[in-house]
Amino acid sequence: MIKDNKSIYSALAANLLIAITKFIAGAFTNSSSMISEGIHSMVDSINQVLLLYGLKKSKKAPDQQRPFGYGKELYFWSFIVAILIFGLGGGISIYQGIQHIIKPEPVTDPLINYGVLVLCLLFEGWSLRIAIREFNQQRNGLSWWKAIVKSKDPSSFLVLFEDGAALLGLLIVFIFMLIGHNFGLDYMDGLASVLVGLLLVFVSAILARESRSLLMGEGLSPETKEKITVIVERDTSVIRIANIISTYQSPEEVLLIIIVVFKPDIDTEDITDAINRIREAIRKEFHLIKYIIVQPSED
Repeated sequence: MIKDNKSIYSALAANLLIAITKFIAGAFTNSSSMISEGIHSMVDSINQVLLLYGLKKSKKAPDQQRPFGYGKELYFWSFIVAILIFGLGGGISIYQGIQHIIKPEPVTDPLINYGVLVLCLLFEGWSLRIAIREFNQQRNGLSWWKAIVKSKDPSSFLVLFEDGAALLGLLIVFIFMLIGHNFGLDYMDGLASVLVGLLLVFVSAILARESRSLLMGEGLSPETKEKITVIVERDTSVIRIANIISTYQSPEEVLLIIIVVFKPDIDTEDITDAINRIREAIRKEFHLIKYIIVQPSED
């Protein structure tokens, strides 16, 4: 399935506009939580650029240096995105918040911040709606968490997590700013910044875990392996499959290695014909399996 990456482009456009708006509002109103939210949106913008770069690099054709292609570029840049969310987004927000808790300063003209937050909630909600719609098309009836764990395309769930965290972060800032303004608790602004930072650290940990798993190499599901076994062992020259080894090179490319026990009474030419039939049958059923290596077992 060809993706148009609409969720990434919409998130990039929204985050750039939101980041500029937040920084201006934070500077005018002396709000640390608003500055932290601006940093959050700027980091998200950088993340979307890196994801688009990773997607472009992953489409590069195989060459002598990378005979199986550049698909894992996407997984590498997704892992970098998770690190950036942790370091730049979470770390700076927590530091900013602690500084303002230790030395709280009153927020001037909080109405400006309220207006900006409401506007940002609308933009982030629009971006999240697009991300949810795109992810729904891919999860095929699975639960949200199961679909994320099973997904081999980090660009889909990264944007989903980023937009979700952004929306939740905005609600945290809005609520704590409202409490601080109405009850004269200046430190609430810094506390909101710390909570936003902790939220980003939590999200980055989940994303890093999933991206690392993909980068290390995830294989086909047990259900898919069973189907491949049925296809292979249906061939008249095959006794059984000794082993199946697979790894995702990219969301749309799988490397498959099959160790096959052939009947002892067939010659080399028959084995070669059987291998060609097996490859053709597997490719016909599973379009994502681009590289198929069939190795006769020595048993």
